[in-house]
Amino acid sequence: MKPRQAKVTRNTKETRIAVSLNLDGKGKSSVKTGLPFFDHMLTLFAKHATVDLKLRCKGDLAVDAHHTIEDCGIALGQAFASALGDKRGIRRYGAGFHPGNPSTGLRHAGVSADVAVFKATATQAGEAYVPMDECLARCVMDFGGRPHLIWRGLNEFSQKRVARSEKFQDMSSAFRFGLAREFFQAFANEARCNLHLELLYGDEPHHIVEALFKAFARAVDTACRQDPRIVGRLPSTKGKL
Repeated sequence: MKPRQAKVTRNTKETRIAVSLNLDGKGKSSVKTGLPFFDHMLTLFAKHATVDLKLRCKGDLAVDAHHTIEDCGIALGQAFASALGDKRGIRRYGAGFHPGNPSTGLRHAGVSADVAVFKATATQAGEAYVPMDECLARCVMDFGGRPHLIWRGLNEFSQKRVARSEKFQDMSSAFRFGLAREFFQAFANEARCNLHLELLYGDEPHHIVEALFKAFARAVDTACRQDPRIVGRLPSTKGKL
């Protein structure tokens, strides 16, 4: 199997970024962006997407965190696009589904076909969601070559004004949800994927952002996974993704 790896360097007057990505990794990571909370999000993303990721960013944090977070999304999206190549043999769609076929095992256990299909669907649907204490997030994606971000359930948080007291409370409170959206929008644009993220419910800032990144990771893991049934073939009827 051809290694699915990529290295991306992106240098502007606002940020200097270097990314190394291995889609068939073990979840190892080394991330340094100058933003500890953002480092934590990218580290857990690599762990739960089961990719190896090394990312370094020196950004104009004296201005704000916006350029650093958005440009990291751009560079990471470019790395995914490069590593996936022409996308032959991948599952393409991702919603955190189980990579196998749970109904097969259920039928072998003596469960009827109808019940097996129902239970398999329920299992897959359950795995499309990621809980984080009081929060529940959902992510569904498609590496189909059409960039689009859907961002639901977070409008009331996206441009929330960070009070002075919150800035010194902890880093997750200072990490505006609008910045998370900028990261995901940049990733979707450059990876050329449909990315649907939704907060179903939740209150605590740290939990909300972490649930979103973990749901994103699970969907990426599934969408990038190679399907042994279509080795060498494109998961599309139009002949190109």
